[in-house]
Order: sequence, then C-alpha cells, then structure tokens
Amino acid sequence: MVNVHDLTLEEKASLTSGGDAWHFQAIERAGVPGYMLTDGPHGLRKENSEVAALDMKNTVPATCFPPAAGMSSSWNPDLVREVGVAMGEECVQEDVAVILGPGVNIKRNPLGGRSFEYWSEDPYLAGHEAVGIVEGVQSQGVGTSLKHFAANNQETDRLRIDARISERALREIYLPAFEHIVKTAQPWTIMCAYNQLNGVFGSENHWLLTKVLREEWGFEGIVMSDWGAVHDRVDSLKGGLNLEMPPSFSDDEVVIAVRDGRLDEKQLDAMAQGMLDLVEKARAAMEREGFVFDKDAHHALARRAAQESIVLLKNEGGLLPLHKGTNIAVIGEFARTPRYQGGGSSHINPTKMTSFLDALEERGASYSFVPGFTLDSAEQDPALTAQAVDAAAAADVAVVYMGLPEPEESEGFDRTHLNLPAKQIELLSRVADVNPRVVVALSNGSAVQMNPWQEDAAAVLETWLLGQAGGSAVADILFGDANPSGKLAQSVPLNLTDDPSMLNWPGGDRVVDYGEGVFVGYRYYDSFGVDVAYPFGFGLSYSTFEISDVEVEVTGAVSASVSATVRNTSAVDGAEVVQVYVNPADSSPVQRPVHELKGFKKVFLAAGESARVEFELDNRAFAYWSEHDGGWRVVAGAYGIEVGTSSRDIVSRETIELAGDDFYAELNEWSNFGEFKKDPYGSRAVERMFELGASGELPTIPEDNVGVQMFLETMPINSMAVLFGKDGKRLTQFLLEEYAAERARA
Repeated sequence: MVNVHDLTLEEKASLTSGGDAWHFQAIERAGVPGYMLTDGPHGLRKENSEVAALDMKNTVPATCFPPAAGMSSSWNPDLVREVGVAMGEECVQEDVAVILGPGVNIKRNPLGGRSFEYWSEDPYLAGHEAVGIVEGVQSQGVGTSLKHFAANNQETDRLRIDARISERALREIYLPAFEHIVKTAQPWTIMCAYNQLNGVFGSENHWLLTKVLREEWGFEGIVMSDWGAVHDRVDSLKGGLNLEMPPSFSDDEVVIAVRDGRLDEKQLDAMAQGMLDLVEKARAAMEREGFVFDKDAHHALARRAAQESIVLLKNEGGLLPLHKGTNIAVIGEFARTPRYQGGGSSHINPTKMTSFLDALEERGASYSFVPGFTLDSAEQDPALTAQAVDAAAAADVAVVYMGLPEPEESEGFDRTHLNLPAKQIELLSRVADVNPRVVVALSNGSAVQMNPWQEDAAAVLETWLLGQAGGSAVADILFGDANPSGKLAQSVPLNLTDDPSMLNWPGGDRVVDYGEGVFVGYRYYDSFGVDVAYPFGFGLSYSTFEISDVEVEVTGAVSASVSATVRNTSAVDGAEVVQVYVNPADSSPVQRPVHELKGFKKVFLAAGESARVEFELDNRAFAYWSEHDGGWRVVAGAYGIEVGTSSRDIVSRETIELAGDDFYAELNEWSNFGEFKKDPYGSRAVERMFELGASGELPTIPEDNVGVQMFLETMPINSMAVLFGKDGKRLTQFLLEEYAAERARA
C-alpha cells in the first residue's frame, strides 16, 4: 500500500483533485489507479463517455430502484439495505468505486425541487432508513457518498445561497441523519453541499468538515466536493476537503501554497492520505473480474421495493382491492408514459421499463385505455375529455393516473406551487360525474395539493416515483396481490401557506433564513394544531391492526424502553408500522415540538397473528441542543411516550419521570436572580444573603416592593445596581463569592 510520504509534493496535490469529471487522479509511477465514481442515488448512472460532465442520454443500463421519495415511505430499513446491496453489485460489474448517494437533506419545504431524491422531513426517519443504502452498497466493497453536507434544502440559487441556521436547528434537524449514518455505517465518502452555511461555503467549512464531522462524530473517510462546489483549493484543503470534483486544473496552486507557507504540508498529507486509503478500500472490488449482476433478480427487487413505497391514502367503501374480473377504464398518459424518476443528475437508464399498461397486459386484465390529457402545458383537448368520460361510463372502475409532468420538478429549480395541472383536475371531475368508483394513482416527487379534488376519488394511491417496476407494483396493489404498507415520510399540508418555512422561502439577496428553527413539517403542524390533508407517518392497509399492552420502563437517568403488542385483526396478511414519539418535558428551558419520532418498526403479520415489538430510547431520544451550554441536554422531569401509527394516530400515551443528565451549567454574573434561586448551590447563596440582610450585615431586598420583585427575578445579577445602587454591587459580589464557596464545600 502506498503511503503519502512516498509521494512528491506535486503528486500529493494531484490526489486532491479529480483526473477528469468521473475519475480519481491516478499516479501510475506509484501504482495508484484512477478509479471511477459516478452518480446515484437510487441506481447507477454511469456515462458511457468518460469525460463529459453530464450526458443524460448516453448511460449504461442499470436498475432504476424507487427514488427516495418512494423508498422512504416503505419505513423498512431491511428492504433499503437489500436495494443497497443490489446497487453495490451493479457498481462492481461496471467498475465504479464510489456511487454518489444517498442524499439525506431534510425536506424543509414541499416545494424543494430535489425532494424526490431526499428521504424525509424527519431526521430520525431519514437517517435510520438511508443508512441501509450505505451498509448495502459498502458490503460489496464499493463506497458511497453521503450528501449534501449540509443544508442543501432548496435548489433556488443553490450554488451560492447562504443558509442561515441556528446551531440548535442544525443539530436537531439538519445534521442528525448525517450523524447517525456516519456513526453507524462509516460511509467511505461524504459530499459537501454547494451552498454556504452561516457565511461559509460547504467546501471550506472547517467547523462542519473537521470539527463536527471528524472530531466530534469520528468520520474516517474522505470529503469530496459537489461538482463545481470548490471556489478556493487552498481554503478547501484547510477546511477538511480531500477531493475537488471535477478538476479545476489548479494543482499548482496547492503546491505554491505549501511552498509559501500558506498551507501546512501536514494538512495536505492528511487529505492526500485519505485518498490513498479510499483507493485501497476499493481495490479488491475493482480488480474483481467477470462479475455480472442478475438483472431479473434486481428487477424483482425493484418491484418489491415499489410495492412497499406506495401509500394508500384513501379507500372509501373498501373499493380496493379490485376483483380480478373488474372491467377497468385506465385514464391518464402517465399509465402509458410513466413518471418513474426525477430529473437531473440522478436520471437512470433502466434495464427494463414496466408501465401500468404493460402490467395489465401481463396479467391479462380487462381494461380500456385513453390518455385523458397530454403531459405538456397545452390546453386540454375536448376530444380527450370526451374519450375519458365515455370510457369511465362504460367501466366498472376508473383508474385515473394523475401527477406532475417531468418539467415541473427536477434538480436545478424549485417548484412554485403544490397544484396538479388544472386540466387533470377538471378531467377527474368529469370522470367522477359518470362513475363514482374512481381510483386516483398519483405520480409525483413531493407533496401536492389534495383538496378539493380528492373528493372526486373513492380511493387514492400516493405512488410517488416508483422506478422501473412501478407499473407492476401499482397493479399488484390494485388487485390485492400485494397489501399496501407504505407510510408518509412527509406531511401533506392542506395549503402551501400552512408551511412555516414559507415566511422565508426561498430567501433573497443570496440569503435564506431558517426562521422556523426546529419546527419543520409535523413538528410545526402537530405542535400548533394546524390541520393537514394527511399527517406524517400515515398510510392505510387492506388489513386492520390493533396495538395494545404498551409498557414503558425507565432504564436509566436518561433512557427508557418501550414495548407493545401489535395484532393483525383482519383476515388479510399485512404489515403495520409501529411508531414511537417522545413528548418532551414541560420544564424544558427552550420551546420544543409537541413530539418527535424516536423509534419505528415495520411488522409483517399473517391474518390473526400478533407480535411483540421493543424499542430502546437513549439520551438523544429526550435531548435538545442547548446553545447556551454547547451540547445535548436532557432536563429532569416528565416525558410522554406516545405509540401510534402516524404522528396524529396515537393509540397509547404513557408518562415517565427521568432524572435527567448530570450536566451542570455553572452560574456566573450573567445568570439571573431566578436561576440562582433554582440552583442547588445558588439557592443556598440566596438564602444566606437574606439571612445576612435580616441581621443587617447586607443590604435588604424589599419583599413588598412590586416593582423590585417584577424586575429582580429575570435580571442578571450583574445588573442589581440598577435597583439597589452601590448596595446592588455588594449583593452581586456576595452571591458570586458565596456560590463559589457552596460549590467548594460540596
């Protein structure tokens, strides 16, 4: 294995930049290969041209698994890991050392143009699902690139926008998914974001890339740039960036900076050694010859993943599943021309493509098809409407495929509204007038406006974007060959204006303020009683389930265990997702959401079967990030443990008392009088002060003076002179000295 000290300064500099758009820079003299890295994140996007930066049309065939918008709704980490293994196998066949993904940025706002690539509005769910991609891919000897680190939550001005976020919001919302995956699975690489974070570009952010990522979380891999995210090679290396992609042909700038003393050669050595270590990790897989992945097996896996990605939102009168002989009118161009993935750098050339019509043909279903509408922005053709109405009137059931055409959501821009195209909504209304047995299948990468059009549908399937086997998966669900088990990974608001981030979306003047803080998604809606179309975690099934015998046990000062029995009370085999939320202590010194997801398990149960599920809640389940104390805090007091099937379908709530952590925040002159009275040492200092005041040895604080009492409680003790003049200074000094003495005696 090559060591960085075996290389020249020029060679070390070269390792920290790509050889071309898709390869590491090789050093032939030292036997360092220039392995390939290329896009994911829901399959392999490898360009046949090795030098073009972004050739969408000339890519090798690869399995297109459901994008994260779909897979996240599976709430099944084991399934996600299977998908990761398959992706890793395809990388081995194609000699790809690192696949770029998964992307775990938070869906701060449903308009986010890249929402189809990201996992959730909730960091716990995002981290605990997407970790399966990392574990699965890397089990095959291939690396992943966890992205985009950090706070790439919008596409508008993404190359330079400054995301201004409090440290508390960062620690509680925007970093935990990254943190969990780093600590659990050690991704081989992490990709920095384009945007600035609190005034510093992601590629140069020493606090983010070095202090937090490496020193706090123990990250062992390398950090690479998003394509074109480096603005200063030297500052990026100082910040902790190992690899610039693609190359800017500025290796000489790094060499000169070392020679001039502007860049410590030890820092360059550390960044270059990381690249050597990465190449060595990938060597075994890249030297594996003759491996060919099983295309049929991967397609079958994509179909199963798509089945679990579908969320049944509505099923009035038990319309679904359909009987095998049902005569169906299929309406909507999406049924023939599926919207199966998002646009941009993640666009995959599938090994096979199954539309809904293909799936109906394969199963010999009785159906008619009319396109209903075009996928462009043209006005509705009355002839298409007439065809759809006639077809619906003649059928037992109308399956209407609706959704967002590809030009309406993609990497590179954000959406401007949540509406489906007006011509689709009008068509649905006309169809429902002649046949009330309407099933709507939605194709979209993020939440869409559901009301009032959903009143014209008896059943609604949120199919998201389902990858290459999506057509078969929808047919499987419609006919009951598969039982829907998906749950929403993001809330569906009634109106866009209900989202708290809209006050600062998407920002302006190259700045966006995250003014909603930690109140993202359901954390806001549930805390403030805002009605939603469908809540986070929601999803129906053809089965019915009962959760009972919930037990909660305190296992430590800042930990607890939860167990419950879930039973399938129906005659249909199915799966339920048991969700655990924590309601924080009322005594918290900061405003906190009414509850937060801290555990989930998907349980597959045969008809009548039951199972016991268990959860362990550690300190992070109860903690908040204290900006004052610079760390995680668990306040002593009461916590509610909620068990349910969505954030609003809570079936059991138990209250526990936790002793809290052993962190002690030392008082000082900026602590107020009320804090002194509550502190175990400060309270004795206050008591002693009153005793000496009564004896005449210290000034007396008048207890019957309303004005004094009104200001005193919240006043920092260094301001007591405002109320008591020179006597106030004496009291301040006494409290500080007596407090120190009490602590020393303890």
